[in-house]
Amino acid sequence: MTATQIILPAERTADVLRLLGDRSIVFVGLMGAGKTAIGRKVAYALGLPFTDSDHEIEEASRMTIPELFELYGEAEFRALEQRVILRILESGRQVLSTGGGAFMNEHTRQAIADHGISVWLKADIDILMERVSKKQNRPLLKNPDPRAVMEKLMADRYPVYAKAALTVPTRDERKEIIATEVIDALATALAEAPAPEDKAQ
Repeated sequence: MTATQIILPAERTADVLRLLGDRSIVFVGLMGAGKTAIGRKVAYALGLPFTDSDHEIEEASRMTIPELFELYGEAEFRALEQRVILRILESGRQVLSTGGGAFMNEHTRQAIADHGISVWLKADIDILMERVSKKQNRPLLKNPDPRAVMEKLMADRYPVYAKAALTVPTRDERKEIIATEVIDALATALAEAPAPEDKAQ
C-alpha cells in the first residue's frame, strides 16, 4: 500500500511559505508522538526539505543513538544533539523533527526560536506506549517498567514542551489528518504574527 500525501492548493502553499519566511518548522515532543512521520507529510505538502535530527546525529557520529547513550552518557549526547540541531537550523528553511529530549535544552530551545516555529505534537500515554512498544531502539525505555518511565518523562517534559509556539494534539488518526491540522494551525498562527522581516528593525 503506497503512502498517501497531502496535496494543498498552490495558493495555500504559497501563503504559508510566504508567512513562514526563512524560518524552519520544528517538531518537538516525546518519542512516539509522530514527529518524523507527520514532519515528512508536512514537508511534502509544503515542498520543503525534511530533516530528522536523530538521523543526522547518527550520520555525523557514525553510531546509533543507543550506542551514543551507552558509550558517552546522556549529557554528552545532549551536547552533540545541540550542536547538530544548530547546524541544521542554520542551513536554511526546512521541516525538522527533533529527538524527545532536544527541546529540554535551553540553548536548543533558543536556537529553534531564533530560526524556526516550534510545533509540539502532544499525545496521551496510551498512544505513546502503543507506538514505542513496536521499537526496541529507545534507550530511555530500557527499564522493567517502561510505562512508569514514560509517565515520568511526560511529567518532566510536558511543561517545557508547552513553551513551543504551537501545540497540536496527535491521536489514533491518519497521519494526513494530523499533518493537515498542523498546517492549518501554522497558517493561522503565522497570519496572526508578523514575519521577522515585517517587524520594526
